[in-house]
Amino acid sequence: MTNYKIKHILGQTVFHIVVILLGFIMLYPILWMVSNSFKDNADIFNTSSLIPETFRFDNYARGWRFNNSVTFSTFFYNSFYYTIISTIGSVIASSLVAYGFARVPFRGRSFWYGCMFMTMMIPYQVVMVPQFIIFHKLGWINSFKPLIIPQFAGLPFFIFLMVQFIRQIPYELDDSAKIDGCNRFMIYSRILFPLIKPAVITSTIFSFYWRWDDFLGPLLFLNKPRLFTVSLALRMFSDPMTSTDWSAIFAMGTLTLLPVLVIFLIFQKYIVQGLVTTGLKG
Repeated sequence: MTNYKIKHILGQTVFHIVVILLGFIMLYPILWMVSNSFKDNADIFNTSSLIPETFRFDNYARGWRFNNSVTFSTFFYNSFYYTIISTIGSVIASSLVAYGFARVPFRGRSFWYGCMFMTMMIPYQVVMVPQFIIFHKLGWINSFKPLIIPQFAGLPFFIFLMVQFIRQIPYELDDSAKIDGCNRFMIYSRILFPLIKPAVITSTIFSFYWRWDDFLGPLLFLNKPRLFTVSLALRMFSDPMTSTDWSAIFAMGTLTLLPVLVIFLIFQKYIVQGLVTTGLKG
């Protein structure tokens, strides 16, 4: 065996060992949470082993019951309701705005496109107080309106992503559609929208992730427990005045990861495809 082959094998071995160690470090918090969801409360912080001595499946039943008035099925329903409607609204609205920026000539298009970019740099903490005042005056507090309706204006990142895809599509397709009698909306809905499927799916996945994990928005606008999402419900388990049921928290935390995990496993190739082609311009 030549020195080159030996160095190549050693290099590949070291590379895979480092990658496995980094992957384990990244996955360890999730493994720790899943492991603790099957432990007794007394064993969670007293043992370092990821394998429980006894598997306590009743932690999931106890966490799902939550309290006598509301169960976790209500919180999952609220989260799916908020996430799905917000995702549909943000993706459709973003695709419409992206079509306007990429295909419709109008005065000041570059200026407004730059303004849209600038909004990506504004932290949510800057606008949450004005938003709360506006929605309070509209009487939208303790409803999903302040969480869902703004999503129907589109999101800057999704708009940018779809603009890059639409710019790669030849203008000749638009011209051919116009000859066949299509108006702008028909060109968007029948020609361009099906062709930007990777960007649409990527935006859908990211929107699902962001809305499902959203904690600050529901915390600001929702005060009734029956309207809480899973992120707020998990916080309610922790009570500094009494003992905290950590096993139930970790059990429900594990369940809240399942929808995100399923979405990622099904559509992961579209995430990579969408992000790789974002920086390309035809």
